Amino acid sequence: MTATSATRIGSAKDALIEAARLSAVFAEGAGARDADRRLPHDEIRALKESGLLAITVPVAHGGIDMPSTVLAEVIRLLSHGDSSIGQIPHSHFTFLEALRLQGTESQRAFFYGLVLDGALFANAQAERGPHPTDVDTTTLRPAGDGYVLSGRKFYSTGALFADWILVRASLSDGSVTVPTASTPKAVAFVPRDAAGVTIVDDWDGMGQRTTASGTVTLDDVQVPAEHVVPFTAIFTEPTVYGSRAQLLHTAIDVGIATAALDEGVRQAARARPHFESKVASVADDPTVVQAAGELAVTVRSAQALLAEAARQVDAARADLTDETAAAASIAVAVAKVAAVRASLDASSALFELGGTRSASAGGNLSRYWRDARTHTLHDSTRWKLRHIGRYTLSGTKPPRHSQI
Repeated sequence: MTATSATRIGSAKDALIEAARLSAVFAEGAGARDADRRLPHDEIRALKESGLLAITVPVAHGGIDMPSTVLAEVIRLLSHGDSSIGQIPHSHFTFLEALRLQGTESQRAFFYGLVLDGALFANAQAERGPHPTDVDTTTLRPAGDGYVLSGRKFYSTGALFADWILVRASLSDGSVTVPTASTPKAVAFVPRDAAGVTIVDDWDGMGQRTTASGTVTLDDVQVPAEHVVPFTAIFTEPTVYGSRAQLLHTAIDVGIATAALDEGVRQAARARPHFESKVASVADDPTVVQAAGELAVTVRSAQALLAEAARQVDAARADLTDETAAAASIAVAVAKVAAVRASLDASSALFELGGTRSASAGGNLSRYWRDARTHTLHDSTRWKLRHIGRYTLSGTKPPRHSQI
């Protein structure tokens, strides 16, 4: 899939209007795409042409550098329409932040220029064990004026749609030493059609079925030095890299939650009231009214916490210290825990609102829960709660990495 000419978005208002428009378009076919596992090629082309992929490009490089408050809402809106599509640009925006933090001026000029023209970046980060998740056995070995990239990545969301694959790899000195968690890492920017790159559509998750999160194999891929950006160095100083990445995951979960709540309301309008309620409409059944009220509080609370966390990330970026970075990370962690709960609750409770007919396989409403359950496995809320608790009780700052 090659980049196409993209619209230039000029303001936060325009970005939100365009995201809402695409959200409605994406929602129309989301159920059928999920049921048939039909990949959203046309929809991703529309996303690339919309200009939304460039809204975080710095002003100095021709962009508008939208704040996290706007970016989070854009991702929520896209995920409200189809959470598989909403997840695809997550790594695009996350690695653009890595480029801002660690790229050279010439690297920024080159890659930001591609994004302004509509290029989509996708990640190749995760690996299968038995090694821990913070170890990358994929390696970048020095070779001449550049590097050779070798390894295999899994769960590479959006790789089939991307113009460039961004591969996290361990920097190797050419010895036989097996990489460890302490081995320095870098991000290699690799054209999707580069020699030695193979992308296999083998993602078989029960949810998020159309994210194209397949396997990427890298067989001695030649990478110029100017296409390699340091990664480990991001975490040597306070940044909002991790909190911002987690904020976007939170926005995806909240988007699932708001969509599931809306679906529950639609299903309730079609349902028949229980005979004991003695009312003509489910909307007047006091037990359903209670359930809807409880669910609305859960979902709207998560939505509000997402917005507050985004404001904290923006505040930390504007005045970056150990303290502000930690506060932003904790605010996002709180929002993420709430979003996970809201997405799972809403995607289950919609059936309570809709009754038996909402469980029809033809409606494919299980996709909301399947999407929520699949996406919420990305980052353990158990560990987020530990960091939140320590920070609350003793002011202990969370660690610096991409998951907090």
